[in-house]
Amino acid sequence: MKQVILASTSKQRYEILKRAGIPFAVEDSGYEEDLTLPFAPNDLVQHLAEGKASAIAARHPDALIVGADTVVVCDGRVIGKPVTLEQAREMLRVLSGKTHSILTGFAIIDTKTGEKIARTVETKVSFRALTEEAIILYIATGESLGKAGGYAIQGGGARFVEKIEGDMDNVVGLPLQVLLEELVKFGVAV
Repeated sequence: MKQVILASTSKQRYEILKRAGIPFAVEDSGYEEDLTLPFAPNDLVQHLAEGKASAIAARHPDALIVGADTVVVCDGRVIGKPVTLEQAREMLRVLSGKTHSILTGFAIIDTKTGEKIARTVETKVSFRALTEEAIILYIATGESLGKAGGYAIQGGGARFVEKIEGDMDNVVGLPLQVLLEELVKFGVAV
């Protein structure tokens, strides 16, 4: 079986893929995400996922490289990852009382054959109306930094959720079931 390499240093993606029981390595792609590219959100996350996978593909002549990227889309607006607490606060204000989409694009590149696929998985998350106090208390934990939409559903951000429609793993950052279906097509035993 070819070596599988996850082009991500995300602890959440690592933990999700680890549950599949397949051997894999992790490598930081160093790829810079640019959410301002002129793509529709579905295409944007696929493009970014491919960029991450391609960034390390040249270093591995016979491997399957998996790249992934996750964004939140609310009211047609792509919301990335906050780097400041004020950005996180604004993101949570936007999401308050609304349903938003979590889009995770993933790409698999077979570096030996050049074959590649890219897919996007969508999960809808509905937030209850958030008070300013709840937002301030949450962002004070620091958990929101670096998380798409400014919250971690697997952590304290779970308290904001009213309803989820779709794959919970996708919200965390890697739609495991769909990814495994695609890896099987590349000969990975799951």
